[in-house]
This record gives sequence, C-alpha cells and structure tokens, in this order.
Amino acid sequence: MADPVKKKILKEEIITYAYLILYIVLSSGQIFFNKWVLSSKEINFPYPLGLTLLHMVFSSVLCFILTKGFKILKVEDGMTLEIYTTSVVPIGAMFAMTLWLGNTAYLYISVAFAQMLKAIMPVSVFILGVAAGLEVMSCRMLLIMSVISFGVLVASYGEINISWIGVVYQMGGVVGESLRLIFMEILVKRKGLKLNPISLMYYVSPCSALCLFIPWLFLEKPKMDAHRMWNLQPVVLTLNSLCTFALNLSVFLVISHTSALTIRVAGVVKDWVVVLVSALLFADTKLTFINLLGYGIAIAGVAAYNNHKLKREASRNISDNSQDSQTIPMTTSSNPNR
Repeated sequence: MADPVKKKILKEEIITYAYLILYIVLSSGQIFFNKWVLSSKEINFPYPLGLTLLHMVFSSVLCFILTKGFKILKVEDGMTLEIYTTSVVPIGAMFAMTLWLGNTAYLYISVAFAQMLKAIMPVSVFILGVAAGLEVMSCRMLLIMSVISFGVLVASYGEINISWIGVVYQMGGVVGESLRLIFMEILVKRKGLKLNPISLMYYVSPCSALCLFIPWLFLEKPKMDAHRMWNLQPVVLTLNSLCTFALNLSVFLVISHTSALTIRVAGVVKDWVVVLVSALLFADTKLTFINLLGYGIAIAGVAAYNNHKLKREASRNISDNSQDSQTIPMTTSSNPNR
C-alpha cells in the first residue's frame, strides 16, 4: 500500500517542480523577449504602448475563447457592475500603467538594473497600504523598509550607465503595480470577491486594453504612421503575446499546486535569474560588485517582508477559520482540497 502512495506523492512533487520551473522560465523569458522586441535592431519596434496593448488584446481574445468558446477554463462567478466599475476598472488602469511604464523603461536602462529597482516594490506597497488603512506602521516594518531602500540605493550607486529617464519610468511602473496590489486587497477584503488569475485576466485584460488604446492613439500611432511601422513581423509579435498569456497561465498553475510562500520564493529565484542571465544576453548590462551587493541587501529585506506578510496572513486565516467554526459552520468550502 505504501508504494502507490509514495509514487503518487512523487508524481505530485514532480508536477509541482515542473510548474515552478515553467513559471521561472516563462517569467524570465518574457522579460528578455520584451527587451529584445523593443530595443533590438532586428525587430525595430520601440513602441512599448503598442506592444503592451497587443498583449492585452491578445489575452482578452484568448480568455474569451477558452472560457466562453471551448469552456476549457472556468470564470468564477460573483462579478457585478458595481464591483467592476469600482474595483476592476482601477485595477485594469493600474495594470496598464505598470506594463506601459515598465516596458518603456527597457528603452533606457538595462534589464538587470530595472529588476534591481523593482525590489523597492514592498516599500511602495507598504507606504500606500498605510495611507489606505490596510497596513500599520511598526518598528519591525520600518526596519525592513529601510533595509530594502538602502539596498536599492547601493545597487543604483553601483550602476555604470544610469539613465534617470529610465529610472523615472521604472519607478512609475512600481507605483502603478503597488496601487494595483492595493486595489486587489480592497477587492478581496471589502468586496469579498476572490478571483483566480484566469478570472482576473478575463475581467481585467479588456479594461487594460481600453486604458492603453487611448494614449496609444495620441502618443505612438502618429509615430508609427510617420515611420511606416505597420509592416510588422506578425510571427514574432504573436509569439511574444502568446508567451505573455502562457506566463499568466503558469501563475494559475503554480498557485493551484503550491502555497503563497512557494510562489514568493520562486519570484525571488526568477529575479536573480533575470539579473544574472541578462548580463550574458544584453550588451547594455554591466554588473558591478556594488550592484550585486546592493541587490543582495534589498532581496534580504524583501525576504523578511514576505516572511512577515505570510505569518500575518496565516494567523489571520486561523482566526477567521476559528470564528467560522464557532458561528456559521455551514459556510465552509465544499472543496476539501482548497
């Protein structure tokens, strides 16, 4: 009896590790792919708005086909017009802002340096969370935020070819992503709606596409018309968009087979992979000892932040479960694996 059980456990572990590797490869590869499409002489497509808009349109169409056409994936119920307008629209707008500004930064700074600047994300999320009443300032959190900020400053000091325009774009993307996470937390806490990544992509992608289409119409379309950039390489751009969708799908697979801690650890591994591999792939990436030292300090702070958040979430879940069992025992999930 033990052998079949061990085989089953081994099979599940192999599948889990396969999903994690898939996520790390796709996440890292998508960053490199975007950088290559935006800045390489071979593709010559320096239009981050247009590229991001294409991603969102592609995701919207594929989500609709897979959920409503073939019905391979299921969209979770519970969405109302009021929730969509007050929560999904702001999330979609911030997601569009994040992708637009983040991709634009690749035109000015290296992939590795952009990744190092992203390490400041927990600081931005925490400050905005305190302002929104979702976080509480404490000495522990202040120390963690100081460590992360110091690490990012050291990494920036070690950057050889720094472009402040690129830094501004990347920081704008960080603020956009932080606001998106804040709106996501409000959606879950105050609206009581929990969406898996596929459902979220189904609802958010069309909204983000619309938010990107308006600035693209005025900022990039005239340039594309002037430079006759409509004769594109459809195969490359389609593959790029497909990789973006596959990345979102891999996130869904990882979350459904692992824990929040695992996805966070995988994210840290992916960040280091991006920083180190980009030095081999791109000529504009010159890593220094100060770069890596600063980034290491920042990542240590990020790890402490993730650990703090996970412990708080675990204690909150235990508290919620104990309250539910004492008051409304019939509201527990019917899915035993959830």
